[in-house]
Amino acid sequence: MGVPKRRHSKTRKNMRRAQDKIEAPGFISCPQCHEPKMPHRVCPECGYYKDKEVIKTASE
Repeated sequence: MGVPKRRHSKTRKNMRRAQDKIEAPGFISCPQCHEPKMPHRVCPECGYYKDKEVIKTASE
C-alpha cells in the first residue's frame, strides 16, 4: 500500500489546496450589442473589440 515516507509541509499542503478555490471568470455585456461575452475577447455576436470591428459576422 502506498504510504508517504515523509510528511508534507503546511506550505505544500496549502499550495495544493489553493487550486480548489478557482472560479470561472465572469461575463460582461458587449458595449455594442449588449450580449454577454467573456472579458478581453472579441464579441462572438457582433465581432467588435474595443469599439472596432475585428471580424465579420454571418449576420452582415
